[in-house]
Amino acid sequence: MSDLKPLSFHVPAPAVRPGGTPDFSDVQISRAGEVRRPEVDAAPEELRDLAYSIIRVLNRDSEAVGPWAGLLSDEELLEGLRHMMMLRTFDARMQMAQRQGKTSFYMQHLGEEAVSCAFRRALEPGDMNFPTYRQAGLLIAGGYPMLDMMCQIYSNELDPLKGRQLPIMYSSREHGFFSISGNLATQFIQAVGWAMASAMKRDTKIAAGWIGDGSTAESDFHAALVFASTYKAPVVLNIVNNQWAISTFQGIARGGSGTFAARGLGFGIPALRVDGNDYLAVHAVAKWAVERARRNLGPTLVEYVTYRVGAHSTSDDPSAYRPKAESDAWPLGDPVLRLKSHLIRRGAWSEDRHKQAEAEIMATVIAVQKEAEGHGTLHSGPHPSARDMFEGVQEKMPPHLRRQRQQAGI
Repeated sequence: MSDLKPLSFHVPAPAVRPGGTPDFSDVQISRAGEVRRPEVDAAPEELRDLAYSIIRVLNRDSEAVGPWAGLLSDEELLEGLRHMMMLRTFDARMQMAQRQGKTSFYMQHLGEEAVSCAFRRALEPGDMNFPTYRQAGLLIAGGYPMLDMMCQIYSNELDPLKGRQLPIMYSSREHGFFSISGNLATQFIQAVGWAMASAMKRDTKIAAGWIGDGSTAESDFHAALVFASTYKAPVVLNIVNNQWAISTFQGIARGGSGTFAARGLGFGIPALRVDGNDYLAVHAVAKWAVERARRNLGPTLVEYVTYRVGAHSTSDDPSAYRPKAESDAWPLGDPVLRLKSHLIRRGAWSEDRHKQAEAEIMATVIAVQKEAEGHGTLHSGPHPSARDMFEGVQEKMPPHLRRQRQQAGI
């Protein structure tokens, strides 16, 4: 025993630190169109290779190729482009509003717009998403009023959540958007439970859970996989791998599994990886997984390979842990520009029409913002009543809360 060397403690490290040259050589990218499209009812053990490849539709020439292409018309793609442009513009205006002190906090989606916008178009009314704080595209693409989103961010008199949630933590049952939880990963197991309940009721509605790469290290992630696989819950479990948690790279949470999708294999869950910056690929994979759940074939785990271009939030400085030029080196490009180029190549769009659309969308967002600010912001104008903190929590208010409300004089 005396000949044994001392144990060493291993801490994964990113390929490059601030000041270094961005390096994505470890991202193995499949050629567009080369990854097979299995039958929806394929057995999980037949799909192992899909957990290690990346499903892509758009090639370098902006053409849609391969077995996952051809599901969307030009009109549907143009609608998807507008949704992503709207989300990006909304983000920019709300980020600026936070810097101006009109709200306390904000989180952008820059570079990740295709994931939630495309996924939403694969769902049906009544399906329920259990999102994180970076899936506002589910609301934008689902027709949720932008005015309500802004009023919730400003915590003003029209805030639909009455000031009881952090900015950007939206909630809308009618739009299939479960209340966002600041305690990360809780929504994953909640999505599975909701899906199980839907099956118990013999309903036709499915659930979708969302989680970031960093939060997969939480125990709720693993508990969700256990319950989903055991009870074959009608749920799509989505991992948005944007390479970075708030300050740690994806390798800390991924461990030795190789890919996040591969985590599903040990549970007997079909697992796929998709180019998260390819709107067509995201939609095609979402449709496949949604159909599988709807046909009572059980859960699917999907990893979206994308990149968080901006900061984690307005309280984060990414220059402290990653190179400033890293986003420029990301090999899968910009989702808005890629879909724009595809539509131009098809003759359904043009540079002039794109510029016109940008101006129209900006004007729309600014008009809604002015209306929202007319009802107050964080530090000016009317706010929700303090009385609202006591309402809508219990069906029947308990005595101790009635006393507290009386003591507060509200």
